[in-house]
Amino acid sequence: FGPKIWSFRRGDTEYGLKAIPAGAYVKIIGMNNLDEIDPADEDLAYRNKSYPKRLLVAVAGSAMHFTQALVLLFVLFAFVGVPGGSLTELKAWDVGEISPDSAADDFGLELGDEILTVDGRAVGNYDDFREMIAELPDADVIMEIDREGEVIDLPVTIGVRDGDATTGLLGIRPTSRVETVGPAGAVGDTFVAFKEQTTATLGFLGNFFSPSGLGDFAGDVANGRDDSTTVAPSNGNSGGESVETYDEGRIISIVGAVRIGADLTENGIAGFLVFFVGINITIGIFNLLPVLPLDGGHVVVATYERIREIGRPKGFRHHVDFARLIPVVYAVFVLLLVLGVSTIFLDIADPV
Repeated sequence: FGPKIWSFRRGDTEYGLKAIPAGAYVKIIGMNNLDEIDPADEDLAYRNKSYPKRLLVAVAGSAMHFTQALVLLFVLFAFVGVPGGSLTELKAWDVGEISPDSAADDFGLELGDEILTVDGRAVGNYDDFREMIAELPDADVIMEIDREGEVIDLPVTIGVRDGDATTGLLGIRPTSRVETVGPAGAVGDTFVAFKEQTTATLGFLGNFFSPSGLGDFAGDVANGRDDSTTVAPSNGNSGGESVETYDEGRIISIVGAVRIGADLTENGIAGFLVFFVGINITIGIFNLLPVLPLDGGHVVVATYERIREIGRPKGFRHHVDFARLIPVVYAVFVLLLVLGVSTIFLDIADPV
């Protein structure tokens, strides 16, 4: 964005670099009826192209983000490995920490153990395992453990949570395990992970842009901190709860994204690639929101124009009067501008 620094032309397209490298865009002539162009170029105008071509142009940016996410997911599953085996849950995990004087400590669990079953019940993701243990206070169980490739049966009496004798507690924290499945297995896992991350992102955006979500965010900005951020004290007996938990309504700016990306890079390429997958999916979905000036708004306009053309003579083109949509465009632009400035402020005042 900003002033042009350098550009060159190939055919009918000019490619260039501007002063602010915070994003990229393609400007196409004749996007609407207010765009005045040389009559000689009218046949090149976006507004006079067929509906499929306009639709393809409108979704091209998001399609590229989704393609990048799919390629990165394949690379992760096939070659690099996904921490925890999933983008949305901790599926592949081992015992990473044992609380002193807990049931895990008393009955011989060791760091690096992989818990396979509890009384014959297969252990899945860590949240499911934690719920399973919570339902077994004071219960005597047999845990099947994979310890450095050797499978052993370990008798364990599940403990109880302090102050709540009805809730079982083992006294461990997990550590994610990085696994690869090879190119063949990665194909299916890639699309499953893409679906899971897309669903999670849609849920996040729905929560954030709800009246309560926007109200909470406005309160956070006014206070200069994210009040949904809570820090739970570590008493060595938390049973695996995260030390820090963040409300799903927290959104980050480019400042927060750069900080998180830098931190993840220091911890290995896998975490950074997972984060980059999330960024691509989020931007791809966000751009398809059905409001102008986002790409999704152009999809809605093109679809509406196509509906109005049904039953009309061949070659007839219906063009939406963009003059009537300008207030909506300005309102959305102001909202995005305020949101961008606010998230940058919050990421500086109260970093994630």
